[in-house]
Amino acid sequence: MNINYEFETIAAIATPLGMGGVGIVRVSGEKAFDIVQKIFKSGEIKPGRICHGWIFDESRKIDEVIVLPFKNPNSYTGEDVIEIQGHGGLKVVGKILELVLKNGARMAEKGEFTKRAFLNHKLDLSQAEAVLDLIHARTDNFAQKSANNLSGALTLETNRIKQNLFDLMSRIIAAVDFPEDVEEPSYGYLKDQLSENIQQIQKILDGAKNSNIMRQGIKIAIAGCPNAGKSSLFNVLLNLERAIVTDIPGTTRDVIQETIDIDGIPVTLIDTAGIRDDADVDKVEAIGIDYTKKCVADSDLILFLYDSSVGMTENDKEIFELVKKKPVIKIASKSDIAEKQTDDALYVSSRNGHNIDELKKQIKNIVLDKNSVESEFTTNKRQEECLIGAKRSLEKALKATEEGEIQDLISIDIKSALLALGEVTGEVINDDILNNIFDNFCIGK
Repeated sequence: MNINYEFETIAAIATPLGMGGVGIVRVSGEKAFDIVQKIFKSGEIKPGRICHGWIFDESRKIDEVIVLPFKNPNSYTGEDVIEIQGHGGLKVVGKILELVLKNGARMAEKGEFTKRAFLNHKLDLSQAEAVLDLIHARTDNFAQKSANNLSGALTLETNRIKQNLFDLMSRIIAAVDFPEDVEEPSYGYLKDQLSENIQQIQKILDGAKNSNIMRQGIKIAIAGCPNAGKSSLFNVLLNLERAIVTDIPGTTRDVIQETIDIDGIPVTLIDTAGIRDDADVDKVEAIGIDYTKKCVADSDLILFLYDSSVGMTENDKEIFELVKKKPVIKIASKSDIAEKQTDDALYVSSRNGHNIDELKKQIKNIVLDKNSVESEFTTNKRQEECLIGAKRSLEKALKATEEGEIQDLISIDIKSALLALGEVTGEVINDDILNNIFDNFCIGK
């Protein structure tokens, strides 16, 4: 979609497909009121007034609905918007959308409502990206930080740096253009200002790695011999009896996985088949063991378990050699029946919960960057690259300042930094980047 294209009236289903209490069809554009009025024959649609009535297909009633009209610019997209709230069934919501399209709207593209909100200056680009993060947030922590971005936290921080740089560049340009009236800022002053703004950008970047982890999540596989307590630990971490637990070796024959929140980190937790190599392994269990080895290779962290009441066997040692190439936490299970602690493993008990909280703490310490700064907002890869570009330009300006280059040349690098920071909020943007961002949205948002 071209940034300068002529806006047509668009429509889409704005709620997940399926049966539910409410299904919403959203319409946005200049003809929104006229189109909906053709199929809503229970009274005149007026801005600022909730309307209750029926949607008709000619003379046939389709659904009893509530119509919410929003007059531009006081709407999500900044255009005339109408939301039709009907009953949440596939057929009925689909029929309402069909009627809207039949009467003059076209189907919205992915993320087109939010894209229009950006193009109509209702949101900047970082806020628009926060909408996507908020929709897909898998933990309360990340949802809160995404909400902070939506309210403008990242924009505020970026704009603060931009204003500092703009003021600095203005002083340089004024001195270049009016040398008789305006004195050049001292090189010491330039050095201090550039250094301070580099530090401010770095502070944002210091939280970028953890932002990406909280957005994407990690995979953790629980590995060990049969009957080491893997499924019991899996159930305890989930706080749910998800995996079958017995004292029969080889009970878990397939990979079982669930998503949990470990202190703000979305974790895909994988319970695997016990690894053993003996004559008792049948064909089905052997397939499960192969799946286990693949899961170990694909995971970000391994929880290696052995039975502390038995001690490390030769089979345990072979499995540990297999998994230790990855980040691994060595866990001695069944600590409630172990005679004593004999090695540096973390002793846990799924039965009484001993050291389960400590295990979660160790997972967090391994996964998150210890040098990362805890911030109230998030950044994504695109924003991170823009910030890195801005920092790189300022470092060039700082080097030129230290070498005593003429200030007109120094201002060129400062301008480059301003342009890079402008990309964070979308003040500087092109069609390809914009389309790439909104292609990740679903239709209807």
